[in-house]
Amino acid sequence: MLSLHHHHLPSTTNAKPQFPQTTTNLRHSTTFPKTLAPKLKPKPYITKSLLQWNRKPQLSGETPRVVVVTSGKGGVGKTTTTANIGLSLARLGFSVVAIDADVGLRNLDLLLGLENRVNYTVVEVLNGDCRLDQALVRDKRWSNFELLCISKPRSKLPIGFGGKALTWLVEALKARADGSGTGAVSPDFILIDCPAGIDAGFITAITPANEAVLITTPDITALRDADRVTGLLECDGIRDIKMIVNRVRTDMIKGEDMMSVLDVQEMLGLPLLGVIPEDSEVIRSTNRGYPLVLNKPPTLAGLAFEQAAWRLVEQDSMQAVMVEEEPKRGFFSFFGG
Repeated sequence: MLSLHHHHLPSTTNAKPQFPQTTTNLRHSTTFPKTLAPKLKPKPYITKSLLQWNRKPQLSGETPRVVVVTSGKGGVGKTTTTANIGLSLARLGFSVVAIDADVGLRNLDLLLGLENRVNYTVVEVLNGDCRLDQALVRDKRWSNFELLCISKPRSKLPIGFGGKALTWLVEALKARADGSGTGAVSPDFILIDCPAGIDAGFITAITPANEAVLITTPDITALRDADRVTGLLECDGIRDIKMIVNRVRTDMIKGEDMMSVLDVQEMLGLPLLGVIPEDSEVIRSTNRGYPLVLNKPPTLAGLAFEQAAWRLVEQDSMQAVMVEEEPKRGFFSFFGG
């Protein structure tokens, strides 16, 4: 009786087979897939986190959003930022008009590779020599990105051109949807590339804007100018000011030869829109008229510009404090460095 009971035990209790049976016949065991099931559970969460950046960001605020890109100090990357963030916004599906407000030293068309296609400027529009849509240069790579230049190099600007004229221009861009069936729409973003300094050109460029992106590098000269510009922007009524720290080198930060991003944020007290690492590819892309964000494979600086554009759309900011709490890892731990 004992032997018969032992013989029928495996058939009546299939939920827990004997240990020798599981080890010798592992391929046909019913318990083997169940042991792998807990290891496969995190997979949907990983996919979800990867798809987070594949969705279109939610546009925040009233459109069109007029953003001035400024710094005070020259040579810190205003024009490069305008070109790369503008094309990043266009790649995300938004309509963008980039205005080169630097009258004497126009460079945005060179960085975008559109210098040979600028036939008319705002000066001709104001003089009645052409229509506004004729002065807008549409990028062939992304048709929802357009460039508008104030004047041609080595040309004299009318004395009456100032903040009021640029405000009229922005209002005309907003009213494009009411045009004569040309298919033109009001842009989602109007980016104004501000000239260096805080003279009349700066005052003109910031007049129609309601938010600003302040570009600085982690050196004391750029920070002093950025602090001065912040005060002028606030006096002009622009309260939404975010900063991008450009040309950051983690090796110099670790060697305490360069201020960290956290130090810059504590000095200026502004929300952080993005951090752009030092990248030799910037010079190559500038000379080719091919912005970084179009590179394949993408560079580290190009990815940083795309992330900054994403945050600009959703009016978000990043926290340097949370990442820099770990010593000796540097701020760019979120880049994988």
